[in-house]
Amino acid sequence: MSSKRSVAKQIAALPFHWDKNGKLRVLMVTSRDRGRWIMPKGWTMDGKKPWQAAKIEALEEAGAVGYVADQAIGVYHYKKKLEKGRSVICRVTVYPMVVDKLKRRWKERDERKRHWFSLNKAAKLVEEPELSDLLRELARDTKKLTELNDLRLVA
Repeated sequence: MSSKRSVAKQIAALPFHWDKNGKLRVLMVTSRDRGRWIMPKGWTMDGKKPWQAAKIEALEEAGAVGYVADQAIGVYHYKKKLEKGRSVICRVTVYPMVVDKLKRRWKERDERKRHWFSLNKAAKLVEEPELSDLLRELARDTKKLTELNDLRLVA
């Protein structure tokens, strides 16, 4: 028997930039529990648009400052462990973020590590299959991310 489980909504930022060699890099952070590589993510926030909440998460979890698009580039699901052995399925909507700078000091700097990776390397490091697929898809076609960067430069 399977019971109907509700799906919790979360948002994530996919912080990225082009390095000095012109290679696209994405910024990943470690989770606080087991040190898994993840994107900065969190719960939706009352009074904030989803992409605004994603921007806040990127600042708090990774110290990333930049431009977040209001159009999502994908969705993935994962099982979040809660207290007392409970868990919930989360649907994470991903918003791309062009990183302008990284802060040296940020809210969760003592709780997480951050690192730039290629999309393919990030896809290999994450545990969530749907997130891995999304990162691989972006690696095959960086057009969405390039267009976002170009839009930001014009705006």
